[in-house]
Amino acid sequence: MLSIDPESLSEKENYKFLTGTLIPRPIAFITSLAEDGTLNGAPFSYFTIVSANPPLIGISVQRKADGEMKDTARNILMKKEFVVHITDEENVSMVNETAATVPNDVSEIDLAGLTPVQSKEISIQGVKEAKVRYECKLHEIVKIQDDQGNPSCDFIIGRIVQYHIASSLRDHNGYIDCQTLAPVSRLAGNDYAALGHMFTIKRPQ
Repeated sequence: MLSIDPESLSEKENYKFLTGTLIPRPIAFITSLAEDGTLNGAPFSYFTIVSANPPLIGISVQRKADGEMKDTARNILMKKEFVVHITDEENVSMVNETAATVPNDVSEIDLAGLTPVQSKEISIQGVKEAKVRYECKLHEIVKIQDDQGNPSCDFIIGRIVQYHIASSLRDHNGYIDCQTLAPVSRLAGNDYAALGHMFTIKRPQ
């Protein structure tokens, strides 16, 4: 067993340990609107549930090397709205295309061949190719700093104001059929994972 002080590691080394051990990670594909009206899209795997009451989700968006906010975080801070989609086996290739570095006025949605679809409660469009999407309003942005006081990431907490779920995903008990959803998760490097071996363990009373 290795015992390693994270303070002795570089940012890249910490990143390798975290992304290689905190797996699998669900992938949030986020659409947001730029100031010039461009519909942007980008995937993020630092993504989780925050609360069910109220329904909150959290996404950590790392800052650029110069400390500037990434387009998604800046757009959300400005518009206070965004859409989160669950990445699955059918759309992961298109979602991966949106990770390309492009100018601010270029829509990754167009680049990847995704289909914009109107939202019900917010002004930001989602994409049709996702079986699950959440319309979100900004609840809070927590700005994280490194030990030198420089901004390193933005933790975005969004409140879900509308669910869009493919009818084929709900079983007779109202639960989501994960096999039909076929979600894709992020591992380290360029590796991804689909659902594999599943098992059930009942919680103790």
